[in-house]
Amino acid sequence: MSSVAPRVVVVTRPTEYESLLARHGTRAQAAFFLQQRGRPLDELDERHRRREAALGVVSAAIPARWRRARIERADLSRFVFGPEDVVVVVGPDGLVANAAKYLRGQRVVGVNPDPRSYDGVLAAHPAEAVADLLPGAATGAGRVEVRTMVTARLDDGQRLLALNEIFIGHRTHQSARYRVEGAVGDEAQSSSGVIVTTGTGATGWARSIARQRAERVPLPGPMERSLAFFVREPFPSVATGTSLESGILLEGATLALRSEMDDCGTIFGDGIEDDRLEFGWGRRVEVGVASERLHLVRG
Repeated sequence: MSSVAPRVVVVTRPTEYESLLARHGTRAQAAFFLQQRGRPLDELDERHRRREAALGVVSAAIPARWRRARIERADLSRFVFGPEDVVVVVGPDGLVANAAKYLRGQRVVGVNPDPRSYDGVLAAHPAEAVADLLPGAATGAGRVEVRTMVTARLDDGQRLLALNEIFIGHRTHQSARYRVEGAVGDEAQSSSGVIVTTGTGATGWARSIARQRAERVPLPGPMERSLAFFVREPFPSVATGTSLESGILLEGATLALRSEMDDCGTIFGDGIEDDRLEFGWGRRVEVGVASERLHLVRG
């Protein structure tokens, strides 16, 4: 066993209250801005207080001799996680997904600071549970869900990782033009883009798409080593088809697309459009089950 004290990395993101203060400078100016739009600042202030209270409980739960760090979501891409770190994410479920793509097997404790605002699917624990969860998370004991992730790899080696889903399409509201290639089939398509989802993402965006389909595709579970893909609003024409609207990708299989778009073709994961791959004309991408997985601590 290592003699080095464990390190807990607490991940947060700015609350709506903090974002308003950063934009408007003072509380009075932020309150005036909201009042002009019929919204009180008190509601956002209260959410902020609940988050701060949860952070206080989490901080107190970390043993005094352990090392600790706190980072914001914007710093995730620059932070160097150690292989033995325990990551405590305090915020909505999406923040767990944001952190997951930068981790390589570190255990994650998701804390829901505001159950009245967040579902708590991934960030499922109250702050008060952290004291009991940290020892097992640091030693490798305790119950862990190993959740499947999805990866997209371009033909030049660039790669994107996501926990929920990957979107491939046009950066604006124009139709995405591309050709499906490989084992799934071969077809030129024009659509609102393609979603490739994990079982974790199957409770969100992909679920709403699946519910609208006459032919239901069985969505994978969060720990199943498979993915589902959906073509959004495929358009039939003399040059494009609609026979490949959805399907399942087992581990080892990939969905391959070749872009027929200009420089506005894009690929991004988990709704983070700023962290994207460019998918311009002629580029080829393969999407499949990732070797990386999220290790989510459960009570």
